[in-house]
Amino acid sequence: MHVSQNWRVKTQRYALIGERCPSCGEFIFPPRDLCPACASEAKTEYTLSGKGEVFSYTIVQEPPAGFEEQAPYVLALIKLDEGPLVTAQLTDLDGKPEIGMRVEMVTRKLRADGPDGVLLYGYKFRPALPIG
Repeated sequence: MHVSQNWRVKTQRYALIGERCPSCGEFIFPPRDLCPACASEAKTEYTLSGKGEVFSYTIVQEPPAGFEEQAPYVLALIKLDEGPLVTAQLTDLDGKPEIGMRVEMVTRKLRADGPDGVLLYGYKFRPALPIG
């Protein structure tokens, strides 16, 4: 990914900026031209909380190119509190993840890209820290 391309997607990568449909109220991530629930135009920007729970997960043993140094790692479907499902790595785990485990978004290094080693950062999720 080129630096300019990385810059264009930084909003979704660093802050989980999605949309909320003005017609039906559905939360959408990533942003789309039309709401998947009611097909209305959905252009109302919304910052998702970054909090949710593990919906499903797998342990990646044979990673795709660029992620070899991270293997094995946990890749999960996170159901955000607002509703959308997000695919992301889980990090900072002390043991095996569990379905229903509360998690929160953090920004972490995803990988180094290209011969110049441009570092790409994005969202991952970690177990939610206790409040208080």
